[in-house]
Amino acid sequence: MKKIDLHLHLTPFQLPKLGKMNLTSGKNMLPHLEELGIEKGVLMSSSEGGLPFGTNKANRKICQQFPDRYAWMCAVDPKGKEPVYDRLARFKSQGAIGIGELTVNRRLDDPFFRELFAAAEKLNMPVTIHMSPEVGYSYGVVDDPGLPLLEQVLKTYPNLMILGHSQTFWIEMSADAPKEKEARNQWGDGPVIPGGRVPELFEKYPNLYGDLSANSGSRAIMRDEKFGLAFLERYADRLFFATDMVNRDMVFPLGAWLDEKVASGDLSRETYEKIIRTNAQRIFGL
Repeated sequence: MKKIDLHLHLTPFQLPKLGKMNLTSGKNMLPHLEELGIEKGVLMSSSEGGLPFGTNKANRKICQQFPDRYAWMCAVDPKGKEPVYDRLARFKSQGAIGIGELTVNRRLDDPFFRELFAAAEKLNMPVTIHMSPEVGYSYGVVDDPGLPLLEQVLKTYPNLMILGHSQTFWIEMSADAPKEKEARNQWGDGPVIPGGRVPELFEKYPNLYGDLSANSGSRAIMRDEKFGLAFLERYADRLFFATDMVNRDMVFPLGAWLDEKVASGDLSRETYEKIIRTNAQRIFGL
């Protein structure tokens, strides 16, 4: 069974490699996706406009070029003149299947987020959030240690699907999650101590979902194999395979690890299929 990748960053045309910037176009990424057994990818948007890549318009263009291979989530800029609801409704009518990844570097109780989440809930548009430990420190929505603001969002908007992503989110898998900003922005490592906030929030709030992309997501699952496999089985209906690739050189181990675990019988076939494909089909219509 081929995978659906819920988190990609690509360009509508191939750009030259400039220093550390190495971005692959939607067309040039297709052979690599085939190699990885990925049938379809979801493009993340970074802004409504103003850049040659990562915008709603750029991602729509890639999806128009390859409608069977890509879908897209939209971005909403805080300083837009139109109401957030009106913009989201327009993006949805243009084909956006959700909002993501949300990287606005403000605290989660900011008025902009309240407007955004209320509109997203009404429009039934899931939101993928990239979390940061502090305003001005690193890009992403900001919460305190233990994720109290995220919990308030989950309570306030019970019909809104929130997909957690990034180091600051997944580091909270373990009860010994650090409180210092630098450490909160690192990948988790070592055995998971029971009682972490991410498992607690998954248990309490059925509207919390997980984007397993990048080393943050894969480490959260793979750092403690016994715990990770149990987490996958328990929340199989709310987890999504994803990579966070921006080019053909990036390597993330989760896809191959999942393949190995289902082949060995350590992961059930039903859970495996939900995570790599059928959850994305069921929830996002892919």
